[in-house]
Amino acid sequence: VQLQASGGGLVQPGGSLKLSCATSRATLNRFAIKWFRQAPGKEREGVSCIRSTGSLTDYADSVKGRFTLSRSNMKNTVYLQMNNLKPEDTAVYYCAAGPSYCPEGAETYYYWGQGTQVTVSS
Repeated sequence: VQLQASGGGLVQPGGSLKLSCATSRATLNRFAIKWFRQAPGKEREGVSCIRSTGSLTDYADSVKGRFTLSRSNMKNTVYLQMNNLKPEDTAVYYCAAGPSYCPEGAETYYYWGQGTQVTVSS
């Protein structure tokens, strides 16, 4: 299973970024895909998850109303659209594949992408 995360970068507060997690059709059909993030000195935090069925789970309270998760079955890619970014969104963002029902803990996910850095700063 391969997961390729991309789309990070430097953006000003209030700006937007769209992260991508490219994988295979087999992975999307079998596993849930969840975005996590980890800021320096902090624990890894779950952001949002999409089940193998394509249904979404809720978002972390810290991103609710600003981030949107979606999936393209044509492109075998899961997207995280991030709007109205704040300095506290600065972190390395990871996508991970795990049990199809989107469990909470990072330790339950089997496969991880390499991470993409998001920096929100003026």
